[in-house]
Amino acid sequence: MDQAESQATQYNDIPAPAASVIRTPDLKVPRKECVTGGRLDPCILVIMGASGDLTARKLVPALFSLSLEGGLPDRFAMVGCGRTELSDQEFRDKMKAPIAEAGSFNETDWQAFAQKLFYRATEDYGESSSFQKLRESLTELDKTHGTEGNRIFYLAIPPQLYGKVARVLGTVGLAEEEGKNRRWSRIVVEKPFGSNLETALELDKSLHEYFQEHQIYRIDHYLAKETVQNILMFRFANSIFEPVWNRRYIDHVSITAAESLGVEHRSGYYEESGVVRDMFQNHMMQLLSLTALEPPSLFETEQIRDEKAKVFRSLRPFPDDRLTDSIVLGQYGPGVIDGKRVPGYREESGVHPDSLTPTFASMKVFIDNWRWQGVPFFLTSGKRLPKKFTEIVVQFKDIPYSMFRNILPGKISPNRLTLGIDPEEKIALTFQAKNPGATVRLRPVAMDFYYNQNYSGPILDAYQKVLIDCIRGDQMLFWREDAVELCWSFLTPILEECEICRDRAAMLHSYEAGSWGPPSFLEY
Repeated sequence: MDQAESQATQYNDIPAPAASVIRTPDLKVPRKECVTGGRLDPCILVIMGASGDLTARKLVPALFSLSLEGGLPDRFAMVGCGRTELSDQEFRDKMKAPIAEAGSFNETDWQAFAQKLFYRATEDYGESSSFQKLRESLTELDKTHGTEGNRIFYLAIPPQLYGKVARVLGTVGLAEEEGKNRRWSRIVVEKPFGSNLETALELDKSLHEYFQEHQIYRIDHYLAKETVQNILMFRFANSIFEPVWNRRYIDHVSITAAESLGVEHRSGYYEESGVVRDMFQNHMMQLLSLTALEPPSLFETEQIRDEKAKVFRSLRPFPDDRLTDSIVLGQYGPGVIDGKRVPGYREESGVHPDSLTPTFASMKVFIDNWRWQGVPFFLTSGKRLPKKFTEIVVQFKDIPYSMFRNILPGKISPNRLTLGIDPEEKIALTFQAKNPGATVRLRPVAMDFYYNQNYSGPILDAYQKVLIDCIRGDQMLFWREDAVELCWSFLTPILEECEICRDRAAMLHSYEAGSWGPPSFLEY
């Protein structure tokens, strides 16, 4: 059994007993405050690229759900901008369709929400004349909706346009912040934040030409998953785990993000990026930092982000002369997923028939600091694997000495802690217990906690959470400039080595779709 399969099947033989839950008193927190965390400033959310798929599929449904939970400001408007000519009503109808098809839908609720939706055509994302008209429209909406000049600009556009749009927003004065309570302006960008260190630096330079760092929100929706946020609470709100969260007790840590889907409609982007740029520079690095960071003195945004940056600064560079000791790359071929034949990566529409783009990567990385010296972290992500799941597994060391060696056959399995992120949101700890009966026999058992168990309050999806945080001005779950650059500094030499080396094809191992990836040569 290879490394990835071992990680994926580690609990198959362990029963999941019913969890014992300590019930806490009802704190009588208003439902709205559970969603918003308090009062929200009035504002206008401007979505650039609103005629695209992301707006209709993710952003507007998230806003609509928030409106039903009382999670939007009392004075709020959303303006969609795109090159397509649409009236306000045509835009509302377009946004309504996917929400109505999704299931429970109430026309009265929709109509109340739809009155806050508007659309303004933007002829050219690089022309200031279009954005001057947009500024005039926003000023009018401020008057009619009482939004006080507060704006969020969400860039749901191709990454190559981020810098251009940020610059034009600035030239027409839409990046300005003023007043005693400071009328605010924020800009939101989604990954990728560049394709290497050089392009990331260029993007940051463009963004900072008119927007300051406190105005820039770099989204990584993995960070908005409740179970990812819960890692900090689990580590630092419980006294029993932090004392053993170090090299003395932990043998290794595995972080896995597996996908059963192929590249689907993203082949154009994926051919340029590959799995390392797509998953490791952002999602995998963030999960690593949350697992490994030191406890900050306060649960505050900049202190948390400072500790993450320390982790990234402590990453040991890959050994260029022994790259295969630290990284395994793969590309899926034809295979079977859920009983259906699926094509290989090179057979996907839009993919070059001789493509050397990796769709699977497994890395062994080390953090050179006092806490983690010598502990390997295995980061694995790939497409067309047997199932979709994301989890962090903390493997503890073997017991130092077995008093049962004369009566028990074999090795006693060490303790293991699993933080399930997707689709099972749970925490599971395995330990050894005696089998009932006269003879001494051990069995692994698990203590499980399921995240939504015995909870009846509102549950936010990732986009709902990041949108609320943008409105609140809370950057804790967003990337800071230095962290982006530190991660690219770590990964860019590897990307360059893998992309220009003469034996690039030899480094890329084929694996069958539906398998757990190529054989791993990484040693624990």
